[in-house]
Amino acid sequence: MSVWLYRWGKFAFRRKWLVLPIWFALFLILGALGNGLKEPMSDDFSLPNLPSERATEILDKHFPGMSEAFQFDAVTGTYVIGAPAGQKLTDPANQAAIKELIGKVEALPIVDRAKPLVDPIDATQQLGCLVPDADPSKCSGAPLNVLNKTSPETVAFFSVPFTITDFTKVTAEDRDLAYRAADAARAAGLTVEMSGSIAIEQEMPSGKSEMIGMGVAFIVMIIAFGAIVAAFVPIITAIVGLGAATSLIFLGTSVLSVPSFTTFLATMIGIALSIDYALFIVSRYKHELAVQDSPEEAAGTALGTAGSAVVFAGLTVIIALVGLGIVGVRFLTFMGLGGAIAAAFAVLTAITLMPALLGAFGRFLFKPKLPLVARADPEDDSVVTNGTRFARLIARAPWVTLVLSIVVLGLLAAPAAGLNLGLPGEDSMPKTTTVRKAYDLRTAGFGAGSNGILQVAVDLTDVPAERRSDALTALRERLGSYNDMDYVTEPTMSEDGSGALLEGVPQDGPNAKATKDLVAEARDAEAQLKSEYGMQYGITGTTAIYADIDHVLLSKIVPYLAIVAGAAFILLILVFRSILVPLTAALGFLLSMAATFGATVLIFQDGKFGLIKDPHAIVSFLPIMLIGLVFGLAMDYQVFLMTRMREEYVHGKSPTDAVINGYHHGARVVTAAAIIMISVFGSFLLESDVTAKSMGFALAVGVLLDAFLVRMVLIPSLLVLLGKWAWWMPKWLDRIVPDIDVEGAKLRALQGKSPATDSVAVHGTSRPWD
Repeated sequence: MSVWLYRWGKFAFRRKWLVLPIWFALFLILGALGNGLKEPMSDDFSLPNLPSERATEILDKHFPGMSEAFQFDAVTGTYVIGAPAGQKLTDPANQAAIKELIGKVEALPIVDRAKPLVDPIDATQQLGCLVPDADPSKCSGAPLNVLNKTSPETVAFFSVPFTITDFTKVTAEDRDLAYRAADAARAAGLTVEMSGSIAIEQEMPSGKSEMIGMGVAFIVMIIAFGAIVAAFVPIITAIVGLGAATSLIFLGTSVLSVPSFTTFLATMIGIALSIDYALFIVSRYKHELAVQDSPEEAAGTALGTAGSAVVFAGLTVIIALVGLGIVGVRFLTFMGLGGAIAAAFAVLTAITLMPALLGAFGRFLFKPKLPLVARADPEDDSVVTNGTRFARLIARAPWVTLVLSIVVLGLLAAPAAGLNLGLPGEDSMPKTTTVRKAYDLRTAGFGAGSNGILQVAVDLTDVPAERRSDALTALRERLGSYNDMDYVTEPTMSEDGSGALLEGVPQDGPNAKATKDLVAEARDAEAQLKSEYGMQYGITGTTAIYADIDHVLLSKIVPYLAIVAGAAFILLILVFRSILVPLTAALGFLLSMAATFGATVLIFQDGKFGLIKDPHAIVSFLPIMLIGLVFGLAMDYQVFLMTRMREEYVHGKSPTDAVINGYHHGARVVTAAAIIMISVFGSFLLESDVTAKSMGFALAVGVLLDAFLVRMVLIPSLLVLLGKWAWWMPKWLDRIVPDIDVEGAKLRALQGKSPATDSVAVHGTSRPWD
């Protein structure tokens, strides 16, 4: 590997005016195809074979067409109406304004006129529901749900059927038409907000986060390199790599339905990895310029050493992201593939475009030098850096640094025990949006549970006709007996009398843990009721689907982690030719992951320190995404830092000196890379979307903890304590594992700069038992 990359690095450096135009042409072609053929992305979070699908099957059997309203890609819309202060919706003027509103909505070209709208005030008046002591279970039968519980006659809502069948096809004009239909009602003094997919605008990334991340990265690299020109080169590779990856993803939308979150993840990964990988290679090139005979030789050596680490670091990220496909969740699979594409282009630009850029700039890359910035080369063994001082501190007291790092990580991990998951819903939208206002208005009038009603579809086919009423009564009483259930409506029967639909209104919202526990309890009761009456039922609706998705994603975490960690473990054995180094890498990751979960729960779920004004349940897919991403990034730093330590050990240093020297050479560049990663991820806290905020925060904290506590404190402490055993591998395994030469022993031999014993030290003389 090192020899091949060395030769390619020299070729690309020498033939720069061939390599650069090829990359430029590829960039333009991919950009033209991607932007010319891209189609709208989807926000489909549906999963196959969920328990809620039983209810869908029953609905399709007894209530044809009704299940369409519970599909994730369905176009839904609800107008929520609030009375002016001190007035009621039943006041003549307000009632007239509502009738006019319904008429205007029915006249919209996007509304299905075959399904007439229900005036909520007329309906409740006819049922005698607009009184404080009305029985909500009798007044809220499907599809009305208009009883105002907490402040009678001040809030109502009605749902609208649309002719658009896929919400990804909803245009800005459609949203504007639907919203403006209520302008006259608003002018009359009513508060009218809209919820449902018709009102949700698919936000495109503002670009602000990416620009901030790039800006911080540029400053960090100026400090690291001591030169402005050198800081631009990684930015160039990041732009090219991210642009090519994004264009390829856009191109994929022309033949596949790609989730919209794919580009967000690819952007974070593409920027961070492209800059990091370029940073490692440029840093090594800077050092090689001082010790090599020519810039071309320096470029070849930099690519043969640091480039080898980049390839295997990139492979760990790609493995972790592609591994998301084993979860069996479509949107996670695509998000993982998008991130993997970005990671692949980050590696490609680093090892193919970078040496050509080095050739184009030559020695001028680090001129002019900035005063007071990076005055000493941290790669110079005669310079005592802060990294060297800290490594010596670890070497003197490894038990102290080990225990302290574990204690800090453990304390941060404690809040993770209260982790509550949920999908981004209307309650997670910014408070300035009409969707969030509608959610809050409906909650104020009907309770939080009205935003996540349970649809209980009952199949009575196997129940004798004379017992069907008793069966439904027993089911309704059982469901209504649960503490977390507000009430259950009377059943609506199917035309053939062998099916029924009930609605259960929980006490809490769709993402509350109590509500999800309620769904589980309600399903568990089916076995007894089936044995007693012969009926079957299923539960669907937003709340049930959210609970199902949470359960599926949580159940996939352990097998996913096992497969990805296993694959990465094998890869790290190839890189380090050791058993204990990959093992400690994996164990350290578990600690940093637990601490990251704890910090995320503390800030985003519990709302501590006031950093988040509107705390919510953690997004369901964040844990598994976080595991995949942070694992890949953690192995990046493991590879970059440990390969330099192994390089020192293989070439004759004692185990402790190898740790100190490797730390001396790698700490500064790993620190710069981690700061860049943290800046890129942390900048997404500025996005309005709560999912983007929480993922950006979690990734930034994950990198912070893993890079600075695990990779730069905990792992070096363990290596010092383990001594030669850290690099031990059984003889039988040593014989069958191919020598990929990441440490560059073959490259040194090729250059004639390595002592003969170097190659021996890799295979046989550096065993703990010698």
